[in-house]
Amino acid sequence: MIVITPTLSIDECEIEESFIRASGPGGQHVNTTSSAVQLRFNVRGSPSLPDDVAVRLMKLAGSRLTQDGVIVITAQEHRSQLRNREEALARLVALIRQATVREKPRRPTKPTKASKERRLASKTKRSVVKAGRRSRPDAD
Repeated sequence: MIVITPTLSIDECEIEESFIRASGPGGQHVNTTSSAVQLRFNVRGSPSLPDDVAVRLMKLAGSRLTQDGVIVITAQEHRSQLRNREEALARLVALIRQATVREKPRRPTKPTKASKERRLASKTKRSVVKAGRRSRPDAD
């Protein structure tokens, strides 16, 4: 079990890992080893996630989410396969943790009387400044 929060955990069998060859420099070693990790997690098919968390997770995933509802995370920064696996898993856990946080609903508020008065006073002041700039017809 992978613990996300004290009340939420996902089973390890829900995560698929595949190893691919990493791109970038590394000499001849990079052509022979598959050190990059591609981690797949099916959000829609996960029995561990509550529906509201799954919906928020799909919104947060963005381009990492496939049309089938699978999150794909690729880690290839490290030369070690083990460290790439740990990093990919850490990224997934962080993403799910972020999805567990509920956004506070916005409560509409009204402006205070003092703020209305300040706004009207500044408008009046500005109006006087602009009126002083107007050209007046010459009184001959």
